[in-house]
Formats: sequence, C-alpha cells, structure tokens
Amino acid sequence: MVAQEVQVKKDPYSKGRDGPGLSILVGKAREVIQQAIADPITYLANWGRLYSLWPVHLETACCSIEWGAVSGPRFDAERYGILEAFGSLRQCDLIVVHGTVTRKMAPRLRWIYDQMPEPKWVIAMGACAITGGVYFDSYNVLPGIDQLLPVDVYVPGCPPRPEELIDAFLLLQDKIRKSGIR
Repeated sequence: MVAQEVQVKKDPYSKGRDGPGLSILVGKAREVIQQAIADPITYLANWGRLYSLWPVHLETACCSIEWGAVSGPRFDAERYGILEAFGSLRQCDLIVVHGTVTRKMAPRLRWIYDQMPEPKWVIAMGACAITGGVYFDSYNVLPGIDQLLPVDVYVPGCPPRPEELIDAFLLLQDKIRKSGIR
C-alpha cells in the first residue's frame, strides 16, 4: 500500500495561524506531561535527598557540644535523616558550621564547600557563625559566614539548644522538599 498525503483545508480567515485551539492543546499537553512525568521524578529525587543528608561539620567552638548532643541517643538525628558524620567530603551534601570562623580559616572552609557535590546545603549554627559572636570586633574574625558561603538555615543562640538544631534540620528538609531538581 502506498501512503497518500492528506491535505488539510485551511480556514481563509485564519491568515496562516493555527488558531487558539492548537495553542490550548499544546498548553494542556505540556501541563499533563509536567504532572505525569516531571513532578513524580522531582518528588522522588527530593524524597531521597530529604532523608539521606550526610553532614560535614566545622567544629571550632562550644556549639560542637550541642552537635554531639543531637547526634547522641537522646535526640537521635538519624530519625530525621541526618546520617553520621562521614569521612569523605565528596559524599557529604550538608555542611554545618558551628563556631567562630577566622579569616585564616575562611579559604579552607570555602575549599571544603567547593569539594562537596551538588546539591549542597549550609547551616550556620550559633552566634559566632552567624555574626561573629562575642568576637565580632576582632580584626581576624569573619562577621558571619554568609559572606563566604550561601547559608540556607540559620540557628541562633550561644550555644543553641539541640532542639533548635533539629528544627533547623526540619526547616532544611522543607526547603529541599519544595525545591526543584538542580
């Protein structure tokens, strides 16, 4: 059998356009594809990211005691998908900075951040990491790590309670849940 070419009659009043019907159909098809394919894939990717955050933490001050409390059995950060601190920076996707960051330490912190794979998130924990803390007027202390790294969640306090850090994890998980695939 030989396929015959079918000619479509054009409306003499359309002046070369396909009319509003085709654009509505294309818009609906795009919406159906978005809901049927892209949204579930985004949901699954973000679900995996939510409950498998591997932190690397920069401990320089008293906030590290509170981090230890959160990792302990009383608060148990693993219930919230925050896994134990892992040795390789190339496998961690969350950096928690707690304590004072000096100008000498800043390039090393940036180097650690740059080694982490995408997507990556940052939590600034404690007054020293957020604003420089009690050392804010020192010549060598950074007045907050947000000048160096893009901070996702701030945990205020000196030192912040473990419950506040867990709230920060939950806020970060909400942010990840609402984000698209990077």
